[in-house]
Amino acid sequence: MLALAYDAALRREELCSLRTDDLDPAHRTLRVRAETTKNRLERVVPYSASTGVLMSAYLAHRATVSRARGLLFLSESRRNHGQPLTLWTWSKVVRRIALEAGVPRFSTHTTRHLCLTDLARMGWELHAIATFAGHRNTDSTLQYIHLSGRDLADKLARGMEHIHAWRIQMLTSADGATAEVSR
Repeated sequence: MLALAYDAALRREELCSLRTDDLDPAHRTLRVRAETTKNRLERVVPYSASTGVLMSAYLAHRATVSRARGLLFLSESRRNHGQPLTLWTWSKVVRRIALEAGVPRFSTHTTRHLCLTDLARMGWELHAIATFAGHRNTDSTLQYIHLSGRDLADKLARGMEHIHAWRIQMLTSADGATAEVSR
């Protein structure tokens, strides 16, 4: 669940509301239905090959818990065996993992922040990140992206290299044109 939440930048409600028929393993995509999203916009998002391997193993395991179609993630507790995993149960599981790992501020929403920040680090355009996240407004997306000073310095350096190369090309072209006119 954590891998899928990260790969698709899913909100807790979106993750826990996924249905078995929302997955397309052949294309490694999943459909986030409009009725499960915060802004009521449906989107289709990809997930990684490594998460695909984990999902395949989970689906095989899930078949031993329940063969019924419906919600994807099921409880394996004695009390709720085979029932859909609730938002609160997922929150408690993540909280326990976070405390055991010594990162108490890690929450169900952290994977979403990490994914969107990583997309920005990889050079994705803000509008593309907003579309991927299901945001109507890029201002919402900006609240999720947490770039460090080093990330920003690297982006600035790459941008400046591109600008300087363009300026040199323009100067070279202008000098060539000037030389041509003077002949």
